[in-house]
Amino acid sequence: MYNKSIYENYTLDFKENYNTDDEAYYLIVNKERQILLTEDKTIPLVTKSYLNKFKVNFKFYIGIYKNRPCHVVNVDGHGNFYQLHEIYSINPETYQIAGRAVLVNDWYINHQYCGRCGTKTQLQQKHMNLKCPNCGKSHHATIEPAVIIGIYKEDKLLMARHSYDTKVEYALIAGFVEPGESIEDAVHREIKEEVGIKVKNLEYLGSQSWPFPNSLMCAYKAEYDSGKIKVDHDEILKARWFTKDEIEYPESDISIYTLIIDDFLSQ
Repeated sequence: MYNKSIYENYTLDFKENYNTDDEAYYLIVNKERQILLTEDKTIPLVTKSYLNKFKVNFKFYIGIYKNRPCHVVNVDGHGNFYQLHEIYSINPETYQIAGRAVLVNDWYINHQYCGRCGTKTQLQQKHMNLKCPNCGKSHHATIEPAVIIGIYKEDKLLMARHSYDTKVEYALIAGFVEPGESIEDAVHREIKEEVGIKVKNLEYLGSQSWPFPNSLMCAYKAEYDSGKIKVDHDEILKARWFTKDEIEYPESDISIYTLIIDDFLSQ
């Protein structure tokens, strides 16, 4: 898992009408949420005239990346566009800033009209905020927190077969945080709902932006406390305890999932 801070090479900012004649980074996004890379598979570091080859729908300055201005640009068109998963396999650092670009792109597209009253929203200049001129509702980027948990029982790890992901035979328990509950509440609830057991001694391992489409994944490990495995046969089809030798390591370490697996294997 790539766990460097996004702010090692990036300073956050936001403006609508910021232009420069100097070279800048342009994170060019199409309607499939893909990012354009150059022939050498890097983010274009070019002058603004480079954008003339595209139909530009909107453009935002989002800060300084590697000491250069950085922009998100939404365009119509095709070319050397890559999905975020593909970009991670090319360069995890590029994936990190590309993920922010896709989320900024999503925010602007998804909040063109107020979800409360339907009025066309207006962009606020000081912050990344679309505000409704009618009812005053502010529309910031939506991030949905989720939890993923490694459940330990002595030298074994609980893994489950999910109905919604047939590509993976067994994976960890995970789910979204519900309104009104804490993240820790979500851990206990998801485990109880999906596999019917209770856990204790929760330990936070870390978090990760997960732009598929807009989650913040929070990783925990916990010890088995009591109960027998009883799956819900809805989200979870089956579940059992795995030894270290039985764990199938994922092909990519893009997900914080691998952090939990590594922690278990190191015990």
